[in-house]
Amino acid sequence: MGHMPTGLRAADLSRAFAAASPWADYLAASPVGQDGQVRHYKAEPWTRTLEQITLSDAQRTLTSGFSRTIRVLMVSGIWCGDCVRQGPIAQAIAATNPCIDLRFIDRDHPESPVAALQINEGARVPVTAFMAEDFEPVSVLGDRTLSYYRHLMAQLQGANCPVPGAGLPEDVQHAVVQDWLDEFERVHLLLRLSGRLRKVHGD
Repeated sequence: MGHMPTGLRAADLSRAFAAASPWADYLAASPVGQDGQVRHYKAEPWTRTLEQITLSDAQRTLTSGFSRTIRVLMVSGIWCGDCVRQGPIAQAIAATNPCIDLRFIDRDHPESPVAALQINEGARVPVTAFMAEDFEPVSVLGDRTLSYYRHLMAQLQGANCPVPGAGLPEDVQHAVVQDWLDEFERVHLLLRLSGRLRKVHGD
């Protein structure tokens, strides 16, 4: 389940969202840091990961039934291994329904809200802000899901060390995808049942 940092404001999220990019544009761009220097990172791992993600018919039916607009902003880094594993999951889910408006922004972008989204006093990535249609904050998910943390703990306590760059076991990958789907569903239900938004939409 996501959490909500204090001090997160709709106006700040709206500015960050306007500066952020959809999937293809984000992967095509070379991020520029706050020092003005261009970072040249390759996006191929992102596209390879997306190709490996498969949503079941039941999962697609669930997300395609969403009726409220969900603004989703992932603060990320092309270079970040956790982002490579999770950004494509968010994209795969967003692709099932135009109500899900997903954007990506580099952690070091001048408009990045990473300072307001710190986790355990750190500017971790990825961290994802879920918002209503008018950018009111609803939830924040990051930097890793529960299933992935369980996987890391099992590795820490096990006899074998993880191989650098190795992909996730299939069962862990499915569990992480389900973690993301659960949060998308929770956010949608919150928005769908919101008295404020039901008054706006007359439903």
